Order: sequence, then C-alpha cells, then structure tokens
Amino acid sequence: LYGCLCFLLLDSHIICSQPFVTIMFAGSSCTYFTLCSCFIRTDQLDGETDWKLKVAVSCTQRLPALGDLFSISAYVYAQKPQLDIHSFEGTFTREDCDPPVHESLSIENTLWASTIVASGTVIGVVIYTGKETRSVMNTSNPKNKVGLLDLELNHLTKALFVALVALSVVMVTLQGFVGPWYRNLFRFLLLFSYIIPISLRVNLDMGKAAYGWMIMKDESIPGTVVRTSTIPEELGRLVYLLTDKTGTLTQNEMVFKRLHLGTVSYGADTMDEIQTHLRNPYSQVTQSSAPKVRKSVSIRVHEAVKAIALCHNVTPVYEPRAGVTGEAEYAEADQDFSDGNRTYQAASPDEVALVQWTESVGLTLVSRDLASMQLRTPGGQILTYCILQMFPFTSESKRMGVIVRDESTAEITFYMKGADVAMSSIVQYNDWLEEECGNMAREGLRTLVVAKRALTEEQYQDFESRYSQAKLSIHDRALKVAAVVESLEREMELLCLTGVEDQLQADVRPTLEMLRNAGIKIWMLTGDKLETATCIAKSSHLVSRTQDIHIFRPVTNRGEAHLELNAFRRKHDCALVISGDSLEVCLKYYEHELVELACQCPAVVCCRCSPTQKAHIVKLLQQHTGRRTCAIGDGGNDVSMIQAADCGIGIEGKAVFSSVFYFASVPLYQGFLMVGYATLYTMFPVFSLVLDQDVKPEMAMLYPELYKDLTKGRSLSFKTFLVWVVISIYQGGILMYGALLLFESEFVHVVAISFTALILTELLMVALTVRTWHWLMAVAEVLSLGCYVASLAFLNEYFDVAFITTVTFVWKVSAITVVSCLPLYVLKYLKRKLSPPSYSKLTS
Repeated sequence: LYGCLCFLLLDSHIICSQPFVTIMFAGSSCTYFTLCSCFIRTDQLDGETDWKLKVAVSCTQRLPALGDLFSISAYVYAQKPQLDIHSFEGTFTREDCDPPVHESLSIENTLWASTIVASGTVIGVVIYTGKETRSVMNTSNPKNKVGLLDLELNHLTKALFVALVALSVVMVTLQGFVGPWYRNLFRFLLLFSYIIPISLRVNLDMGKAAYGWMIMKDESIPGTVVRTSTIPEELGRLVYLLTDKTGTLTQNEMVFKRLHLGTVSYGADTMDEIQTHLRNPYSQVTQSSAPKVRKSVSIRVHEAVKAIALCHNVTPVYEPRAGVTGEAEYAEADQDFSDGNRTYQAASPDEVALVQWTESVGLTLVSRDLASMQLRTPGGQILTYCILQMFPFTSESKRMGVIVRDESTAEITFYMKGADVAMSSIVQYNDWLEEECGNMAREGLRTLVVAKRALTEEQYQDFESRYSQAKLSIHDRALKVAAVVESLEREMELLCLTGVEDQLQADVRPTLEMLRNAGIKIWMLTGDKLETATCIAKSSHLVSRTQDIHIFRPVTNRGEAHLELNAFRRKHDCALVISGDSLEVCLKYYEHELVELACQCPAVVCCRCSPTQKAHIVKLLQQHTGRRTCAIGDGGNDVSMIQAADCGIGIEGKAVFSSVFYFASVPLYQGFLMVGYATLYTMFPVFSLVLDQDVKPEMAMLYPELYKDLTKGRSLSFKTFLVWVVISIYQGGILMYGALLLFESEFVHVVAISFTALILTELLMVALTVRTWHWLMAVAEVLSLGCYVASLAFLNEYFDVAFITTVTFVWKVSAITVVSCLPLYVLKYLKRKLSPPSYSKLTS
C-alpha cells in the first residue's frame, strides 16, 4: 500500500486494512471555507472531542482538474517510522516543474488512523502501514491479568502440595519402604489429595462473578459493564491509580474567566464594561491607537480583544441548510451564515473558549481560511486580515503566533500568546505579569500571555525569506525554524493576560480527596502540554493548595538528568510534574532513582506522554513497588495503559476449607459423599459470604481511611493460612478420633458420625466467619443442612438409617461438633475483646 492514493469521503473512518495510515493531503474539498483543508475527529484516538484542522499540500491545489493529479511527477520524503505521535517531518517535491517545487510537510499535513474525516473530502498518499504506523508502534500486546488473590492462593496451594508430598513420604517411611513402595507412595498421594482444596477455586470464581454482577447492578454507578470476572477483587487492593486527564478528570469544556490589562482586571461580573468599550466607534479607536506616552483603557481593551480574536487556530463552521444533499452541499449559496448556525472548531478547546468570549463581548470571527480571516465589530463593520504566517503551539516553545496584514491599512502585526514562563522574557519589562499569573494559577485558571509587535514591509520580507529556507531543511529543521522565529520575538508589547477554566467532571474534587484519604496515590498521565496538566492538577485538587509543585526541567542527556534529580531529591512533600521527553531520558540512565523519588511524592503528573510511555510507567510501578495498579482513561491512547495495569477501567470472597483424612489405604468418604461435601452440602453457605460486609457502604464512604487495611493484604497471608491449617488439623483430629472413640460395632457408624459432624462443623465455621448477617446467608445455611438431611434417606450404601435416627447418634454427633467448634468461638470472642479490628468502633 505504500505510495497508493486514497480517496476519503465525509465521515470516512481510517481503519481496517491500513492500520494507522498516515495520509499526506494531495487535495480536498471542504464545505465550510476553501478547497485546501479539512477537519478530522480524533475522539476514538485520544478522547479529544475537538476537531483538528488538516492542511493540504499547496502546490497540488493549483492543478486545473482533479485528474491532473495522476499525471504529475512528484515524490514524498518522509522520516523513518517513530513513536512520537506529535510530530512529523517530510518534504513534497514536484520534479516536472522548472525549477522543481519543494514544499515542507509537518504534522498538519497528515492524518492518523482511527480518525474520521469530519468535513470535506480528501485525496492522500499512504506513507506508513502495518507495523510502521504510530498506532502499532505504540501498542503493546495485552497480558492475561491475574488477580493478587489468585497469585496468593497459588502460593498457598504449592505449600499444600509440598505438605501433601511430605506426608505421603512419611507414611511410606513408616511402612519401611517394603514391597512396591513407589506404588504405595502414589496411593497415599491420591488418598491425601483432598488436602488441596479444589472446591475453593470453584467458590472463588463464583464469588468473583457475583461481585461483578453487583457492580453492574449498583445504582450509584449506572451503566457500568464488567468485562472480566477474574479480577473484581483487585479494586480492594489498589495502591496506585493512574488516570488520564482529558475526558476523565475534565469535561474538556473551557470557560473564559478573567482578562487582566496590568492596571485593570475584568472578571465574570465585569465583562459588560468591556462590551461598553467595544461599542465605541471602532475606527476612531484604531486610528488613535498610535504609540503614545500612555494609552487609554479603551484603546488597550480594543487592542487586547483584537489580539485574542486574531491569534488562534480557530475556524468558524456553518452547517448546511436542512434538506440540502449531494453536490449542492458544497455550494456557498446553500450555506446558512447566521450567527445561530455558526460553531467554532479548533485543535484545542481553550482556543475555542477565547474566540467565543470575543464574540460575547462584540468582536466576532465570522470567516477564516488559510489565507485570511474576517472579524465583525459591534457596529457591523467587517475587518479583513490577510494571514501571512502561522506558528503553531509546540511543547518546546510553549507559545503560538500569527503574522497578519490589515487590508484596510496595510499594517503588518505579529501577534503571539503563550505560557508566562515562555513569554516573560519576550515582552517588554513590566512589574505585574508574574504576580498576576501566580494569582490566576492559584485559582486553577489556565493563563495565557498575549503580546504584539508591529513590522514594516522590509522586516517581514527579510523574515519570510529566512523562514522559507529553514522550513525546507532536512536536518535539524525544527531548530532552524525556531531560530528564525525567535528573531522576531524581541521587545514585544504586552497586551493582556487571560484566564480560562477547564470544567471538571462532576464530583472530581471530593472523589480525589476520598481516594487520597484511603491511601491511594494518584498519578495523572496525559498527552496534554505541561501548563495545562499543571493547572488541572491544581484545580482538581490532585495537588492540594498547601503542597508545592516541582516542575522537572527539560533534560536531554545524562548530566542534566543527574543534576535535576539531585535538585528534586532536596524537595520534600511536593508534587512532581515531568514531561514525557525528560521522563524518557531519566529512565534511560536513572530508572531506579527516579521511580523511588516519584513514589515518595503525594502526586505525580506526567505530561506529553505517548501511549507507550503511559504503559511503561504502569509497568515500572509494578516492578519497583510490587503494589497493585489501576489505570483509567477514555481514549484510544489510554488502551496500552489500561491493558498494562492490574485493573483497567475504561469510561464509556473468602472461602473456608478443611482437610480431613484417615490413615488407611482406602478413603473413608467414598463416591457421592466427597462430591456432595465439595458441592451441594457446603457450596451455598461459602458462596453466600460474598454478601458479608465489614462496615456498611455509607460508613466506608464516610471513612475512606478504612481502605488502607485492605491494601495490606492481612486477610490472606501465610500467617492466616497457617492458622487455618492448624484449625483444620485440630478439627480433623477431633472429628476422626472422636468418631473412633465413640463408635460401637459397625464401621459404617464411624462414617455416619464423623461425616455428619463434619457437615455441621463446616456450617458453623461459615457462621463464625460472618461479620454482618444477610438473610440469604441464613437461607443458605438452612438449605444446605436441609439438603444433607434429605439425602440421608437415599444414601443407604453409606449410612445405617436405623442408627442415625437414634438418640445415641444425635448426642455423639453433637458432642464431637461442640468440641471441634466451641473453642474457636471462644477464641474469636476473646480476640475481638482484646484486639478489636479498626472498624469495630465505627460499627458500635
């Protein structure tokens, strides 16, 4: 498929035979503006609901007809396949021109698989397929998840098997290894095989299935679907929760909250003052905006709002009129350009929030294409600006810019906005920017600094020449382009500071607080930029207001990583914010040190993470800490993380066993008795333990600290295992030797006495284990006892019916049962009195 041309229609889904195909635009038709760009949806790839603008190769747009595309001589140079999903470098060269046409290709000229064409049609050439695509390179093979409880039971089962073999060897040794001793060894192995509780696995799997069913039927979390029945108990053993940001913690909906001009600040309750300033005749204000000793507030408001309305990558979209189909859909005459039919689309929701705010105060973006954009003033005047250059946001530069020419005045202006850490050294000296950025950050707002610089025609022509040359470079293109752009970023005029709030999901703050109180450490892994991730960490209270944040500086080599780790080591009780690139360098040279320091932090934020890095972080936590991890996300880029975690969440029991044996070459309980004991006689009470509760759900939500006891795993350990083994030996000895001591003339009486006492002991031990009784537990106990009593009438082969109806049988069974169970009840009572559990005070 390499080099094949593909034709994609509206709503085409890029999947199936070309997994994660990368397509370079050769042409497109778009309903909304010009014939050289389109929008795609990436919600199934990264969870982002915003449309992404993709741009076609400009030289192919000048062809007279679509068929001429197949007659030109051209080739594409693309970089080798790599993991990074945020960048692409290549060149498009047309050779049948004189001179040959060279055009640079970037991430804006590509489509990834699992995306959908949201507007227009596209013709593209396939660059990567199969294992070379970003998707496959970032995808890890899913593992079979095994719960910690299963692993612990495996260890205990191995210990029981060793005990089984050792006991069989002892029995053969006592016989003196006479005759075919190896045959006797296998006989003892088969005889003692009931030491290994096979029925425990059955009850455990049934209990897990019941827990999964309860989760799906829980009214407090409607719509939940349990995809596996093997690991629901893992939710009670979690120590690390790794979560995505967009769509998981946030709704990905931005609201403009504040505008600060240095001497005056406007909030949600004072936006009407901005509208008043903008209602002044726009031409008078703009004409009087020449440099002065001090500009008036009205002029500064006009300039700030105009800069916000121009410096972005937002495109207004107008839906076609109802009933319009076919080719007529693409006719401009069939479009409804009213304000009510207009929506804004951009690669980032905060960009849309800024443009929507300028519309709300009176300056509206009405149209835009790759070459120009139009604004409408409150008085209805249309202002047209020619787009000369666009500088998209990158994680390295932390800013974006645009150079526009006002067609009415021919003035060229360079507008730029970005993070305060990047803009503070670019703008002219001021004494308020740093303080106000800190104030907005403490409110959980995402801040952007807006600035401008006026350019002469000569300055722009010189810049364009150097910029075009740098974009055609094959080696170190990004560095050369950045160096040319930085030549303009000097002594820029500071216009304003904006504050935008990302709407959080409902109840995120109290949920994170409750999880922290429960002893769960929360890590946020996101592909978003550092500033956004830091801001959400503050606003969601992932990082408390009293905690410091250590932002790990970008590192590129071992020496820088060593210095930054030493600086981080000196910090105490502070959250860590680190980018994916720096994380990669540190893990290469200082994996153990970084993970050890990060695990000591109350919260960790990893930004600009690729899907592979997210999964790698999960595996590192599992390897270095041995604790259980849970990953939660809502996008395709979270799949690897969810698969790697012990418990994955996608957004759209205790059993009792007893060993009973008799030192003889034939089993005491044959045939149906053993089958019945493992199933019908004891299954229902043991299974009913899934209904048991230490405390009520309301109490657990009120005191999340109780969760910490579960993570310690004390309910099932070698200590508790040995306790149950001792109990089993004690009860088995009482049952057998008590029956032998009390039996009279018939061997079948031993079976009747001991097996009946065994069933009663099992039922009483289940009752001893129960903490909170449920009516179904009592039903299970009575039902199991009833099944056993009813079956006695049909088990003439094993029981003497005449004997089991006598008083002698009843008092002997009762005596053995009391001796086997009463001491355990007394010990349990004393333990609760002398060493009560942590929840006992709450329940009392």
